[in-house]
Amino acid sequence: MSEVEGDTAPGYERVREAFAANLAGEQEIGAGVCAYVHGRPVVDLWGGIADPQIGRRWERDTLQVVYSTTKAVTATCALLLAQRGQLDLDAPVAEYWPEFAAAGKERIPVRWLLTHQAGLPTLDHPISRADAIAWYPVVDALAAQRPAWEPGTAHGYHGLTFGWLVGEVVRRVSRRSIGTYLAEEIAAPLGSDLWIGLPKTEHHRVSRIVAPPLDLDALSRIDVDSFPEPVRDVMAAYADPTSLTVRSLLTLVTPPLDHNDPDEQSAEIPSTGGICTARALARFYAALIGEVDGHRILSADTVAAATAERASGVDRVLRIPVRIGTGFGLPTPDAFWYGPTAFGFGGLGGSLGFADPATGLAFAYVMNHVQEGVPDRRAATLLEAVRSAMAS
Repeated sequence: MSEVEGDTAPGYERVREAFAANLAGEQEIGAGVCAYVHGRPVVDLWGGIADPQIGRRWERDTLQVVYSTTKAVTATCALLLAQRGQLDLDAPVAEYWPEFAAAGKERIPVRWLLTHQAGLPTLDHPISRADAIAWYPVVDALAAQRPAWEPGTAHGYHGLTFGWLVGEVVRRVSRRSIGTYLAEEIAAPLGSDLWIGLPKTEHHRVSRIVAPPLDLDALSRIDVDSFPEPVRDVMAAYADPTSLTVRSLLTLVTPPLDHNDPDEQSAEIPSTGGICTARALARFYAALIGEVDGHRILSADTVAAATAERASGVDRVLRIPVRIGTGFGLPTPDAFWYGPTAFGFGGLGGSLGFADPATGLAFAYVMNHVQEGVPDRRAATLLEAVRSAMAS
């Protein structure tokens, strides 16, 4: 059994037990979990193997790529600019990024980039991995792209494009890249290991992602009719290589991104390339809903406005019901992290960061074993233990 390291506040010992059970199972390789309650850390645990290829252990300062959990961090950069009066979320994107007005996009407000309503989840022509890393080629392509639907009339998950769209607005307004803005305005004041664009000097701390290979041919051979009715539409979308789902999530970048690649870790990929510890992610969320060591990122009014539901219903890309705030995901009632005031974002394979102003909880879970297509209760069991301790 892998040794669990770290601390829990009195009464939270059951979280350590749940984490140890996860590490003893077959689904976990290495992971970290952290929770704050009303600005105070109550859980900070880590354990397992950071790099199975060489047997490197998960240490206190091990960093993890957190995929789409990054999106809430990217959104917060834009929300902070808005809070400071430097960015109007309801002004046209083209006011800050004139080239964006092409192809009928001159009236799209900044807010629709944050609510996945801009109609830009993909590009007519896939981009190369080199162009994705280089930033300017992909944002130029997005500026020229015609929306896939009439903006504002529907919502569809902008799985990769979200980061470049919001990040370019942040760059135009702040005159700093999204990664630099995050580092200087949010991470540094908090003293947090939270990065979009990791310095090369820190690469040795990053955990190695272990994920099943993407097999598009296998997806195309899916027997859609063999699935229960509720998920048939979803599977049909993944089985169709021409669907908006596949073009947005799986084939937008060719060859696909590989977040184990040091070049990608150094690049700024603000939809899926965030790198952090669980401690840094939980501290970030704690500072969204209250003060942490005297520092708060967003005001209560800004958070309330950003977490008001802006769109809901079946997503045109994901093909499942979702709830969307301004930059933050809002859990549906069947989600294990649901709460009426909870907000946050999950990432590919299991990572999660969220906060709940009503309870004062900020929670983060990061891991290197990407789970797809199997029941994954790793974060859920940890959260259940945290909530049980809070209720005691």
